[in-house]
Amino acid sequence: MLIKTISEMNEFALSNKDESIGFVPTMGSLHSGHLSLVEKSNKENQIAIVSIFVNPTQFGVNEDFSTYPRDIRKDLDLLSDYKVDAVFCPEYEDIYPKDYKTFVEVHDYSKKYCGVTRPDHFRGVATVVCKLLNIVKPTFMYMGEKDFQQIFILEKMILDLNMSTKIIRCPIVRESDGLAMSSRNIYLDISERQKALCLYQSLLLAKKLFNEGEIEIEHAKNKMAELIEKSNGIIDYIAFVNNNTFNEVKRLTKDTRALLAVKIGRTRLIDNMLLGEK
Repeated sequence: MLIKTISEMNEFALSNKDESIGFVPTMGSLHSGHLSLVEKSNKENQIAIVSIFVNPTQFGVNEDFSTYPRDIRKDLDLLSDYKVDAVFCPEYEDIYPKDYKTFVEVHDYSKKYCGVTRPDHFRGVATVVCKLLNIVKPTFMYMGEKDFQQIFILEKMILDLNMSTKIIRCPIVRESDGLAMSSRNIYLDISERQKALCLYQSLLLAKKLFNEGEIEIEHAKNKMAELIEKSNGIIDYIAFVNNNTFNEVKRLTKDTRALLAVKIGRTRLIDNMLLGEK
């Protein structure tokens, strides 16, 4: 069922309020990573809902909102192979009506890492997800760990605002050569696509160094930077945080997650890896 209005989505959600509702929020341009979330949601809930909405408030000035890949027909065709009870595709004017003034901001977490070069990004993410949760009223929301900072921010928002939805973290889905799946990968030309592997390779290097006994942050960071710069990648940040608290760490441990953002050509890509995972 394709649902385009908030009132219809409210009605559908309320009619299924006694069922377990799994929700996958997306901006469309679906790939196997999104579909793995849909599949997990299907298996674990009685009702499955997917949203497709390219959220303008999470794009900064000179970012790619106008060119962000959109193909609703293809997305709906891909979803037709899964048990999806409703696909929510609201219009911009419904989500952000004229004279809209209210935004949600999670302080501290939103100002680090991706939040430094994209200062309003997480405010836009938190706002639209808060609205979607109020509209869809899901039991569980399924999100991939590629956007690890985003997950932490949304978990904090849900906790602080006493919302009942629980986020289910799902593993990063990668291409056969290790590149994390992303809708923005479509921007890469053949040469850039090969260079983009430096993100995954640098994370594997950090993991290897840790497994060999390295605990010093700066040494690991420098080695990762050397590898990335050989591929002409422009580093936004390389960071090491505690997987459970998101606090920056002083030493590498099995609970350390390496995060990075790198620009390949004109395309900004993110990735991360838990150093202690098998």
